[in-house]
Amino acid sequence: MKCPHRLEPHQIQGLDFIHIFPVIQWLVKRAIETREEMGDYVRAYSISQFQKTHSLPEDEEFLQRKDKAVRAVLDVLEVYKPQRKYRRQKDAGELLDEESRVHSTLLEYGRRYGFSKQSKQDKVDERKASLPGGSQAAPPGMAEVSEEDDLRAAEEMRIKTLMTSMAAMASEEGKLTASAVGQIVGQQSEEIKQIASEYAEKQSELSSEERSEHYGPLQQHRRAVASLNKQIQQKTKQLDELQANHAEVKSGCDNAKRKLIEATEQSEKLEKELKSLDEVEEQADSSLLEKLRALVTMNENLKQQEQEFRTHCREEMARLQQNIEELKTASGQNTGEEKERNQLIDKQYNTDREKLLKIRLLMARRNREIAILQRKIDEVPSRAELTQYQKRFIELYSQVSATHKETKQFFTLYNTLDDKKVYLEKEVNLLNSIHDNFQQAMSSSAAKEQFLRQMEQIVEGIKQSRIKMEKKKQENKMRRDQLNDEYLELLDKQRLYFKTVKDFKEECRKNEMLLSKLRAKGAS
Repeated sequence: MKCPHRLEPHQIQGLDFIHIFPVIQWLVKRAIETREEMGDYVRAYSISQFQKTHSLPEDEEFLQRKDKAVRAVLDVLEVYKPQRKYRRQKDAGELLDEESRVHSTLLEYGRRYGFSKQSKQDKVDERKASLPGGSQAAPPGMAEVSEEDDLRAAEEMRIKTLMTSMAAMASEEGKLTASAVGQIVGQQSEEIKQIASEYAEKQSELSSEERSEHYGPLQQHRRAVASLNKQIQQKTKQLDELQANHAEVKSGCDNAKRKLIEATEQSEKLEKELKSLDEVEEQADSSLLEKLRALVTMNENLKQQEQEFRTHCREEMARLQQNIEELKTASGQNTGEEKERNQLIDKQYNTDREKLLKIRLLMARRNREIAILQRKIDEVPSRAELTQYQKRFIELYSQVSATHKETKQFFTLYNTLDDKKVYLEKEVNLLNSIHDNFQQAMSSSAAKEQFLRQMEQIVEGIKQSRIKMEKKKQENKMRRDQLNDEYLELLDKQRLYFKTVKDFKEECRKNEMLLSKLRAKGAS
């Protein structure tokens, strides 16, 4: 938390007020700053929550100006909104060209889209390219003015053909309603369909005749150019595919050549190594034969030496056995005396063994008694252990008191927040009741006076409750000061207690030193 004051755990456990107090001051200051920073956010959130279900009384003049402005904007939008005059028929074919789709959409709203200079220049270039001689000069009878007239006429013809697939809207022809049109269509649907089909066929025949009469060569030329362009695109695609295949085949051929060169180099290396191995084998054959012969002769010599050693060991074993039998016959004469000696030795051994067992039993009993006494001595704690126990108990007591204090703080925080919630709910209910009864109270003077009296009573009640809370706050403050004084007195007593305990320990240590000196003098 970036606190400027250092605080150690033992200072918190020992309740070191001098080091804890500045940290508490810093925390309170930080909490107040955070509350001020979050105040705007909480206020905005409360306003938004209030506006979800309630609204404040606004100015009538502002509302009138707002309604007038909204009506003016709606009138302008109604006047200048696009009005559809024609609609494309469903049975008409789809338009593949993007320019034709743009023309048809604009014609539905009664607008015409003029051809651009770029389109003029492109069409003139196409016409020049279609002439014999490519991009050479045109014949004298074909001037730019005539070309523009032809293009304009073609554009008009195109608009007429698009208009044939349009149907006028009901608002432009007779202002028929949708219900009337539905009744007419329902009564004579088959006849209308037949007439519409005949009309569409006649229109298509007329348009095809007009095109063939006036613009036959031009259309044929355009079709030829379009077909040639398609063929050129197809051929270019095929050429690209063939080039890609050629590049793939060429890369595969290069890889195969590279692998073939690597394989030939590897085979040449292997042939050289085989030749060198053959030469080494020819040189090593003679030397290996000589080594094998020497090893065979050595093996035969070792076998012969092993047989000779075995025969020698058998002869030595027979000789030793003969010596043992001779010694046994010589020692058989003195057996009686040795038996008597052995019996005396056995008796002495048995008596000594019994004595050893009795001594071991006595020693085990003594060891058991010594162990019992040692355990009893160990059960009595020494002065150092007592001091350690005291320290641990003090630490445990401090931890328990800290947790108890923390739980008490949590309880008090919960109680205060609960009281705050109750007061806030009362305040919200009061504001809601005032807002609900405000319009009814302002309707008449009597209701207004009654409403004002109620408001005064509410204000008086709030003031009295505030005075009570102030009194309670003062009482709690006095109680806190009293407890703080008692706490300081107890701290002084605790310090005095620790000091007396320390002095008592020092005196005990001196007493032990003096007793040890007296014992040493008495022993001397």
